[in-house]
Amino acid sequence: MATRLHPRLLPLAALMLAVLLLALGGAPAAAAAADTGTGKVLGGKMSSHPDWFKESFLDIAEDVDEAADAGRHVILFLEMNGCPYCFKMIEENFKGSDYSDWLRERFDVIALNVRGDREVAMDAETMLSEKALAEALGVRYTPTVIFLSQANEPVARVNGYRNVPEFKQVLDYVDAQAYQSQTLAEYLDAQKAETAAATGAYAFREHALIREATDVGDLSAIDGPLLLLFEDTACVACDALHDGHLKAPEVAEALAPYTVVRVDALSDAGLTGPDGQSTTGRQLAEALGIEYRPALVLMDGPTGGKDEIARIESMLYRYHFVGLLEYVGLGKYRDFPDGPFDYIDDKTARLTAAGEDVSISDE
Repeated sequence: MATRLHPRLLPLAALMLAVLLLALGGAPAAAAAADTGTGKVLGGKMSSHPDWFKESFLDIAEDVDEAADAGRHVILFLEMNGCPYCFKMIEENFKGSDYSDWLRERFDVIALNVRGDREVAMDAETMLSEKALAEALGVRYTPTVIFLSQANEPVARVNGYRNVPEFKQVLDYVDAQAYQSQTLAEYLDAQKAETAAATGAYAFREHALIREATDVGDLSAIDGPLLLLFEDTACVACDALHDGHLKAPEVAEALAPYTVVRVDALSDAGLTGPDGQSTTGRQLAEALGIEYRPALVLMDGPTGGKDEIARIESMLYRYHFVGLLEYVGLGKYRDFPDGPFDYIDDKTARLTAAGEDVSISDE
């Protein structure tokens, strides 16, 4: 059946994210398996929804009309059983935040299972199972949170977990209907600039593997896998990335195949992009649809024509973070073309079959 999905809902590449995670996070939409062999998969957590989540008949257009009549917006919360990131977001944002009561008043939240079989009618012409809808929306992380306007159009999307203050900024953007005059990226940049002015700018951190885009100059001339690390001086989560994943020996090993280049997402200094075209850091971030920083864009291909294979733009636990890096850095995307979590599931199966326990959560 034909669907009418807004282009903002389509992935820019094999993954849309988002988001470090990493801030990132997002639970891989296939990462919560139980026992797969002698070893065990540990860290899966089951969420219980707040009792105020909407009991929908899954006629989304009707739900949107009801919400609009009450001056509210609809949120589609796409989740998966056992997803530790879904659990974290529900417990911290929807239940435990200081804005939970306000969120309940301003939004109708509809939970959908990315592996579910319930029929969802997005509009009169689009009816899909939950599973098929998640595929059509390019869901690669759970949770994926999609905000609908009062005209039933997607106006914002969060790929993966967002912490309490950062998620509130997205909620404010939608509640104020700022989407009518600016993109989410523009809105978040303005919010981050205010935060930086109040608390002090983020200073780029040195790292043995990180080169600056302005020093490299021509990103299209790089041989082998390329990792573009988008940061800026208003980044509120970049320190966590550097103090966490980027200090871990297993991450350093996974980064070894890459040329890692930091791109200042607010810079107007000229450089040559991975496609060989003249650009700036700001323009490259806009062209790739980078809404959140830090964001890691993982690319591969010949010099002068690299393609994005995956990205990390939300909080990921260490096991998934390393798996994403391996997927591109080791060329595993050629063996698992449908997505990185097919590779991660295969890796998990091999480890547990060998008697190792695998923890998908760092908590």
